[in-house]
Amino acid sequence: MSILVLHGPNLNMLGQREPEIYGATTLEQINTALLKRAAEVGLVLSCFQSNHEGALIDMIQQKGWTADGIIINPGALTHYGLALRDALAMIKAPIVEVHISNVYQREEFRHKSVIAPVATGQIAGLGWRGYLLALEWMISRTS
Repeated sequence: MSILVLHGPNLNMLGQREPEIYGATTLEQINTALLKRAAEVGLVLSCFQSNHEGALIDMIQQKGWTADGIIINPGALTHYGLALRDALAMIKAPIVEVHISNVYQREEFRHKSVIAPVATGQIAGLGWRGYLLALEWMISRTS
C-alpha cells in the first residue's frame, strides 16, 4: 500500500510561522513521524511540499494514479485552488484533507474549501497530529 502526502504553500515554514496558530512542530518533524508510522505497518509513504499549485498538480498526476490514498493539506489553496481540486477529482483513491488549525474558528474566507467536495473526509483543528489521524484511517482501510 502506498500513500501520498501533499503539503501546500507556506507549510515549509511550520515551526517558525505563527506558532500560536500552527505550533512549533516543523514540517520535517511531521514527515518523520508519518514515515515512522508507515514503516511500522509496511506502507510506502511519499511526502511532497510545494508553494506552487502546478507542482502539487504535477505530483498528483505522477503518483496519485497509483497511490492507495492521498493526505493533503492544501494550505491557502484550500479556498481557491480550483486546478488542484480538479486534479484531485481525477483520483479514485480516498483523499483526506488535513488542516492544522480549525479553519472554521478563523477568518470567514477560510470557512470554504474547494477541496472538500472531492475529499473522502476532512480533519481540522487537531494540530499536526491530524496528519497521523489521517494516516491511521488509511491504515485501517487495509485491515
